[in-house]
Amino acid sequence: MEQWQRMVRESVHTVDQLVDKFNLDKKVAEDLDEFFQARINPYYLGLIRYPGDPIWLQCVPDKLELKDLEAEEDPLNEEAMSPVPNITHRYPDRALFLVTSQCGIYCRFCTRKRKVGDYGKISMKGLESAFKYLEDHKEIRDVILSGGDPLMLTDTMLEKILKRLRGIPHIEIIRLGTRMPVVLPHRITQKLCNMIKKFHPVYVNTHFNHPWEITEESSKACMMLADAGVPVGNQMVVMKNINDNPDTVKELMQKLLKIRVRPYYMYMTDETKGANHFRTSVETGLKIVEALRGHTSGLAVPHFVIDAPGGGGKIPLLPNYVLHKDEEQVILRNFNNKVYSYKNYADKNNPEGFASKKREVKPVKKQVKKKKTDIPVFEEA
Repeated sequence: MEQWQRMVRESVHTVDQLVDKFNLDKKVAEDLDEFFQARINPYYLGLIRYPGDPIWLQCVPDKLELKDLEAEEDPLNEEAMSPVPNITHRYPDRALFLVTSQCGIYCRFCTRKRKVGDYGKISMKGLESAFKYLEDHKEIRDVILSGGDPLMLTDTMLEKILKRLRGIPHIEIIRLGTRMPVVLPHRITQKLCNMIKKFHPVYVNTHFNHPWEITEESSKACMMLADAGVPVGNQMVVMKNINDNPDTVKELMQKLLKIRVRPYYMYMTDETKGANHFRTSVETGLKIVEALRGHTSGLAVPHFVIDAPGGGGKIPLLPNYVLHKDEEQVILRNFNNKVYSYKNYADKNNPEGFASKKREVKPVKKQVKKKKTDIPVFEEA
């Protein structure tokens, strides 16, 4: 048994442990356990600095979860978009492949509570219908392994899955969606990295939510993956009292770049059962983006998205930098709220476009400089 597997076995997960470690009322702990079990491995437990801190909130069950039981179990409508077991096919050329229900910790904001924690064993035979679907659908060029967390599989089992996927000619890209570099970095070993290298191009999307999660161990794990030629991206969720302010997010994004992790997505919290107390306003997310763009490296600015309820997919949001547009000019504001005019040339590739039509142009009103505290209007990008 490897070190990471022992640490999973030593996780806090029983009602009695929750009562003892976190001073939870026993009846509340029992109700929470029935709703969504806990798993907090010794490494992640050791990152907690005080009760209610940003690490605690992500992993310790909270009675507030029980006040939100009317929300959807499957807010992203994944089940309706699952043509065969273990596959979600929402986008034309991509498919989500769920290969396990286990995770290194059970995040309290999880959008797949309905699936996570099942102790049934995964076998290649059990995944056969999923492989067959991927083989038959030649439009799929990008497969994301998820779950649960695919790095909860043994190296042997993961290698079998990767080998089978690499045998499908039209699959060009394989991605691993995993929090293990964050919550149990001991899982990232040289042996694992050497195995993954055999199946390039392989990408990792991980999930740091707070600067305190960037430790010596997690930094080493991410850099080992990068050294193995695996590009690592980060997907953060904006959550109340965890990272819902620009300074925290800026610190996180800058530190991620130092450990060779590229900020990728910044999500709003999904409208999933038991997670309402984590949710913030959309304006909060927009203010964070506004505080990043232009004020730090573009590499440190993630795409801000909402995963649309009902299975609509990711919808990008941006502060509105276009103040006015007509056939002659576009009036723009920059990150310092300074206003600029850009000539709107006719496009020879789009002769019927807006800029090529002659019409009366109304004079542009003088733009009033916005205060930094103003909430920007947002639009889809």
